[in-house]
Amino acid sequence: MEFGVSDELLGTIVPIVVYWVYSGLYVLLGSFNQLENYRLHSRKDEDEKNLVSKASVVKGVLLQQFLQAIVAILLFTVTGTDTDANADQPLSLIVLARQFLIAMFVMDAWQYFMHRYMHHNKFLYRHIHSLHHRLVVPYAFGALYNHPVEGLVNDTIGGALSFLLSGMSPRASIFFFSFATIKTVDDHCGLWLPGNLFQVLFKNNTAYHDVHHQLYGSKYNFAQPFFVVWDRILGTYMPYTLEKRAGGGFEARPKKDHKDD
Repeated sequence: MEFGVSDELLGTIVPIVVYWVYSGLYVLLGSFNQLENYRLHSRKDEDEKNLVSKASVVKGVLLQQFLQAIVAILLFTVTGTDTDANADQPLSLIVLARQFLIAMFVMDAWQYFMHRYMHHNKFLYRHIHSLHHRLVVPYAFGALYNHPVEGLVNDTIGGALSFLLSGMSPRASIFFFSFATIKTVDDHCGLWLPGNLFQVLFKNNTAYHDVHHQLYGSKYNFAQPFFVVWDRILGTYMPYTLEKRAGGGFEARPKKDHKDD
């Protein structure tokens, strides 16, 4: 590998860098007054409704990423992929696409059932998953703000299973986990921007996940980060409408027949 940096190390470090760069881009965009009309929540709501400070969120995410990096390095060490032996072998785009799709569906299935269970198990929700829901109004760099146990079970193990079951190489994992990271950040960004391909191509997007973070949606829209298939199959899909909010911006409102009493 050029510069003596292995694909395994890049697969561990690059998604972390991507997380902060991409979320930083949203912080920058959110600072422009011209984009107030594309917010799902006002700045005032972001400051007043959230139950955790932004400094604590940054510390929590850094801890999460540190633990995930350790597990990723251990995983690459145990699987023992011979990067040098395969570095010069071209990978078919069809094979790569298949690996990505398998990894996406594996990650979705794992995270849906783990996420849903953490909501339905009162002990796990109270002591673990409720940490993430202190962000009533999600924002980009809070996407990975979780309890370390949830980060291990939901994200790290889910990522490891996606990597192993898809058969992708460490080099391919650099791109897959960077893509998954960008998608997760986008789902929490709180901005409904015209032309955002994630919001156009994926039903599981910023507004979809915002519904889940609100009290009326806490029993719905568990699917993450790519598709909504499990929510639809198992009856936890909450349809919603995007409506103009008084004072500017949008609001994701559930359809009346799906809203909790």
